[in-house]
Amino acid sequence: MPSRTTRTITLAGPDAGAFANAQFSSDVLALATGRWQWSGWLDPKGRVRALLQIARLADDRYVVMPRGGDASSLAADLKRFVFRSKVKIDVSGELRVSDGTAVADGDAYEEDDTLVWGEGDASLRIGMHEGDDAWIARHIDKGFAWLPEQALGMLLPPALSMERLDAVAFDKGCFPGQEIAARLHFLGGHKRHLRIVRSDAALQEGHSLHVDGRDVGIVLMHNMYSSSPTSLVVLDDTMSQAETLESQGIQLHVLSTFAE
Repeated sequence: MPSRTTRTITLAGPDAGAFANAQFSSDVLALATGRWQWSGWLDPKGRVRALLQIARLADDRYVVMPRGGDASSLAADLKRFVFRSKVKIDVSGELRVSDGTAVADGDAYEEDDTLVWGEGDASLRIGMHEGDDAWIARHIDKGFAWLPEQALGMLLPPALSMERLDAVAFDKGCFPGQEIAARLHFLGGHKRHLRIVRSDAALQEGHSLHVDGRDVGIVLMHNMYSSSPTSLVVLDDTMSQAETLESQGIQLHVLSTFAE
């Protein structure tokens, strides 16, 4: 099966950091050169249109990797907000995603035309080289979501555990969707959360999950290489530890839940 691919978005110029900070949910201005952080681009209703990894590779150059979605469309939308900012936005060609050896958590650098994102015990490598999907199982275990098309613009930050990833900052000034994100942060009340589940048959990424006639969540990632299939899903808090999915007849067992 072909490995997963992506495209990256480069923001370059004197105003690149300020521009990214105004659009994305994390504190981009606090990001040091040679480091990466989690972030997101929210719509005005606070829903996650893109979950992002952002690396600062030079003082005025940032590389953004959408965790799912169409980077070209995202870049085109970002360009609508440039106005007089001194920032140039470019999109890479198609790049392969693969697993890598241990690199300090948060470190980011380019090596032989490959972008390396350090995770501590491992790394994620993005480039033209041959890819692999060995990283998927690790990212499911860590709750590092990769969003299928059906989830884009549908989920609020707590559903993706974005605060746990420091992907949302409430003390850095305004950004799209901030009011809704802040309300959820301070008042709580969100009823869907990120979970790891085990199933007795394969789940399809992007498929909605139904139990007793209710839409109870969506599959984000699935590890098809395990003898005991595990998936990263967003589920209603009303789901019990074990449920049978409607129509598919698949037994679903909740293994763990990630904090918001």
